[in-house]
Amino acid sequence: MYEDLVSGLERKFCRLGDEISVTDGAEISGYASLFGKSDQGGDVVEAGAYGRSLKALGAAKRSVKMLWQHDPGQPIGVWDEVREDEKGLYVKGRILGDVEKGREAMALIEAGAIDGLSIGYRTVKARKNDRGQRLLSELELWEVSLVTFPMLPDARVGAKGESPVAEDDLLRELAATIEDARRSLAKA
Repeated sequence: MYEDLVSGLERKFCRLGDEISVTDGAEISGYASLFGKSDQGGDVVEAGAYGRSLKALGAAKRSVKMLWQHDPGQPIGVWDEVREDEKGLYVKGRILGDVEKGREAMALIEAGAIDGLSIGYRTVKARKNDRGQRLLSELELWEVSLVTFPMLPDARVGAKGESPVAEDDLLRELAATIEDARRSLAKA
């Protein structure tokens, strides 16, 4: 039943960026989506795309789920705040240290090994622009996951050292390959 509900979900990845912070080993905050930025799939989320979904979730007293790597069997915490602002989709929540994957996520974030957030959503309204990009104007938000590979290269964690451009390109290609494989598996 759940697989039927989530089988049509799309996912967008966004590095945690300079705005991400982990407080007391459990609180996390940052942007899960940035408005007006083209991701590696050529999609651009427009300002206001989450408004209707967030309002409906609030009215139904439901929340956006915090998952580990988009796995619905691995919730790792709770999002206490999910809202749109002028920059994008801001999230603030708590990773649960009583959950094994939660402890793992906290350690990986603190070490800098995990630096991405990703949204799981259904597209409600979208259109193509003259450059072939999909402009996403209304999305039904289901979950925000902590992930290894983000799709949105413009939002980055403050680097400890700059990596060469060629290495960045290789990582982007690897992330795109992994995302393509995920999509293929989801369709199977």
